Amino acid sequence: MNSVERLVHMANQIATNLATDAAPAAAVADHIQTFWDPRMKKMIFAHGTDGLSPVAAAAISLLADAQNGG
Repeated sequence: MNSVERLVHMANQIATNLATDAAPAAAVADHIQTFWDPRMKKMIFAHGTDGLSPVAAAAISLLADAQNGG
């Protein structure tokens, strides 16, 4: 498993673990923002949402939008 595949796997695991949160995508985004190294976030943003669960994909989109001033 390469680095990007590992990040996709991790994001999907986080999404699974936080699926019952009232706002799961926001909870996953918060977790990634808090605990992932900036290099990890940069790699997942460059990768896009391919292979991510819907919740993980939404979280990455939220973070990418926030990073881009949206």
